[in-house]
Order: sequence, then C-alpha cells, then structure tokens
Amino acid sequence: MTRILIVDDQTLFSESLKAVLESAADGYKVCGLAENGREAVDAVDELKPDLVLMDVRMPVMDGVAATRVIKSKYPMLKILMLTTFEDDEYVREALRYGVCGYLLKSIPTTELLASIRAALSGALQLDPRVVQALVGSGTGEGASGEVPPWYDALTRKERQVLGLMVAGSHNDEIAERVCMAPQTVRNYISRIYDKLGASDRMVAIRMARSSGLF
Repeated sequence: MTRILIVDDQTLFSESLKAVLESAADGYKVCGLAENGREAVDAVDELKPDLVLMDVRMPVMDGVAATRVIKSKYPMLKILMLTTFEDDEYVREALRYGVCGYLLKSIPTTELLASIRAALSGALQLDPRVVQALVGSGTGEGASGEVPPWYDALTRKERQVLGLMVAGSHNDEIAERVCMAPQTVRNYISRIYDKLGASDRMVAIRMARSSGLF
C-alpha cells in the first residue's frame, strides 16, 4: 500500500483528490491532508508517507520552502508538485531541491495516476507546459540548456513509457503500471525508438538520461 500525503490549502481539491486516489486500483492510501507547508513538514515527520503531492503557493510556508526542509531530512522521499501555476522560478527551485515532478492541476485523472506511478518508479515527471516555461526562460534541464527536438514529438504516454524504461522497468512491468497490454507497450517502445532515432533500448535510455528530463 503506497501512503500519500496531500498538501493543498484548498480543502475541496484535497478531498476530491483523496477520493480519486483511493478509488484507483493502484493500492494508494491517503495517510493525511495538510493545508500549508509547515503542516506538511510536521505531517511527514509523523506519518512517514511514500509520496507527497505538494501545492506550490500556500499560506504560512509555500510548497517549495516545505520541499527544501523535507528533502533535507528525507532525501529519498518522493515529492510531486501539483499546481495551477507555470511560474518557471518555482519550477527551477523545486527541481533544484529534488522533486520527482512538476504537474499542473488541469492534468486528466488517468494521466495523473500514470504520472504518480512513473514518479514512484524514479522517472521525472514534467508537464509539457512546464517544460516550455523552462525553455522559454532559457533554463531547460538538458545538458545543452535546451529540450531536445524529440521530446516534443513524444506523446505524454510515450514519455511515461520512456520514463519507466529509464527507471529500469521491463516491458511487462511497464504494461502493468500504465495499464496496457504487453504488445501495446512494445508498439509504444518501437515508436519511441523512431522518434528518438535510437537503434535499441540502451541507446534510447542514454538519450533520455542525457536530456536531464527523465
């Protein structure tokens, strides 16, 4: 059972997200809700979650400041930022402190669940609009400071599959995590190779890792 802490100052959003997660067939248990960053720090100490879904702009202590404190104490804890804001300064700071992703609250439920699964497996999750904000400000996470052309060519699902490949998941494991048939996963991987211009799995993984986006 994966224990999740939701941190958001909008109670209605938190309660709705809790219901979505606990109704999913992924073994999620929302172990607590917090309304600001200070409460989040205390809740992590007390509840020991496996994943924190963290809002950015909150009273008392914002999500980025809370992330800095939490990651200094629990460097292996997964923190996934979930917000309505695309402010690239917040993105840069959150990534610097080691979050496992930065998604917008407008993400569809199925894609959010898939992103959570991928994040728990170690794959960095960035909404395409967040990536665009980084590129627009000249602060892309790739080695050259730019997002490679193939990244934009990938669909969100292909990025999730590639992220799981980078995390070391085999095809059957990927199929289970993204709720696909194994043959469908193989088809996705073939398309990923084509878009990256990669000859095999290891080349694709090296390209993904060197981009800094996975």
